[in-house]
Amino acid sequence: MSDEPLPSSFEGNPQFEEETPLQKFRRRFKEEPLIPLGCAATCYALYRAYRSMKAGDSVEMNRMFRARIYAQAFTLVAVVAGGMYFKTERQQRKEFEQIVEARKSEEKRDAWLRELEIRDKEDKEWRERHAAIEAAANEAAGKKPTPPQAQAPEQDAARSAIEPSEQKSIGVLDAVIELISRQK
Repeated sequence: MSDEPLPSSFEGNPQFEEETPLQKFRRRFKEEPLIPLGCAATCYALYRAYRSMKAGDSVEMNRMFRARIYAQAFTLVAVVAGGMYFKTERQQRKEFEQIVEARKSEEKRDAWLRELEIRDKEDKEWRERHAAIEAAANEAAGKKPTPPQAQAPEQDAARSAIEPSEQKSIGVLDAVIELISRQK
């Protein structure tokens, strides 16, 4: 299998590249410049209203509060109109981000599986080396190598206590029926 990623219809399209938060802010500012403009107008109207209040000019203060309301309405209209206008692009971007996330998780899973395969291979090599060393030690000591099937009776007894026995297993229902029949 090739290490190259599968070709994608999004490749080569700068609109669908991963972006930093600063790049995202710049892109959104370029897409919808009216929203920051409306926010700035709202802040300016509030600032002027505050200065008018400090100066005691109630006519200018009321005029600036009205301007603030108009600026907020303008911002709200810009948000709604921009949302409707850029709806398809946002949907495409969302799909792209889901594809990128799926690709990342698949790469992470593949890397994990490769790591497991490497560890399994190392474990098998270690066991083979250990078995060879043990066989060489047994030969040097003049002992006969014992196959894994020929185990001591103590090991068989311990294994039978740990592993389920081959005897007839009694189910829960059978055990309850047997208990009730003993009580009668």
